[in-house]
Amino acid sequence: MISCAFVSVVDDDESVRESLPDLLRALGYAVRVYSSAEDFLDSEQVQNTQCLILDVLLHGMRGPELIRRLAARSVAVPIIYITAHADEELRARLLREGAVACLFKPFSDTALITALHSAIQVGGLN
Repeated sequence: MISCAFVSVVDDDESVRESLPDLLRALGYAVRVYSSAEDFLDSEQVQNTQCLILDVLLHGMRGPELIRRLAARSVAVPIIYITAHADEELRARLLREGAVACLFKPFSDTALITALHSAIQVGGLN
């Protein structure tokens, strides 16, 4: 496991923002959570983020729009999408667009850990 990799979580679901950081910290990651894409973009952590766990259908700016804005800033970060909408076509499209994974809520700890390991390899953090 990689310790001290910095993960940002962007999700408007309060239960996700409360539970996911505990798991990530237990796995050795540094974590910051945001309730909106706008909050993340306005933060000082954008450049420090080594993996972004991102809800697809946020209130306000949606996940894919956030990724387009990051690309416009030349910020490349491995993305793990999470969504409550189990749509296989959406998952396939997000993966084609470069996401490391797209997990349907509720997802298992094992599925998240596997996605994180893939993100670390993609991001060259190993």
